[in-house]
Amino acid sequence: MSDSTASLKRKIDSAGDLQSVVRTMKAMAAANIGQYERAVDALGDYYRSVELGLSICFRNSTAAASVAGGNRPRHARFLDAVVFGSDQGLVGRFNDMIADFAIKTLAAAPGKHRVWAVGERAQARLADAGLPVMAVFAVPNSVDGITPLVGQILLASEARHGREEVSELHLFYNRPTSRVAYAPVDQRLLPLDDNWRLKLAAIAWPTGNLPEVMGETTATLRALIREYLFISLFRACAESLSSENASRLAAMQRADKNIDELLEDLNGAFHRLRQSGIDEELFDVVSGFEALRVAQT
Repeated sequence: MSDSTASLKRKIDSAGDLQSVVRTMKAMAAANIGQYERAVDALGDYYRSVELGLSICFRNSTAAASVAGGNRPRHARFLDAVVFGSDQGLVGRFNDMIADFAIKTLAAAPGKHRVWAVGERAQARLADAGLPVMAVFAVPNSVDGITPLVGQILLASEARHGREEVSELHLFYNRPTSRVAYAPVDQRLLPLDDNWRLKLAAIAWPTGNLPEVMGETTATLRALIREYLFISLFRACAESLSSENASRLAAMQRADKNIDELLEDLNGAFHRLRQSGIDEELFDVVSGFEALRVAQT
């Protein structure tokens, strides 16, 4: 009886320790979701300002054509993709969902494909599907780590885009749809073609007085385009990180519930076994007392 109760007690203690870890991870995931959501919200006004600046610059068609380059020929095209995943596990189907979406989308796209993965787990999933992964970037651990990652991606993209005759750059990442849900998206970031330019040029200015670009329009436009690319990559990374932590939070909530059920079963079995032992001891005492009473009479 003592060995059985001791074994159950060890299992109960182990489950309790595991639940403490799970609840700590839940709290961390919830806190991380908050910081990445705030980062995305903070980009909103600045992104709108950059769009308005581009809209004014693109009213000058000459400067716009010289910088954006217009529509390029479609032959000999290379399609580069950045797929945002995770380095760590315990995130449910987060990596499978974005990897499957990227694989399916790229399979339907013409041209030669090259992939950069953000996160080792996403890289493994893409490699298993036969996609050539050119480089793997580490996933940031906080908002402060997003900017260096964006710089690395932009440098790699500029090196590729500058050498190839025609090149596209797509971002694949999970975008939050609610506090605990997300969906995969495909955002084409490059090239900056006529359709993109005309869409921005059509944005209505919020007041009746149109501003003018001070100094050289081309230099201003190039600076705004760099900001546009930076913000797009930063937001994609922040939204991916928010989705990753939402997936981890959901996984930890399921684990916490399962551990609660396991502890309930273990505690029930422990108390039943302990009560059974107490009953046996009481029965032995009563039987001994009865035997002693009979012997004395």
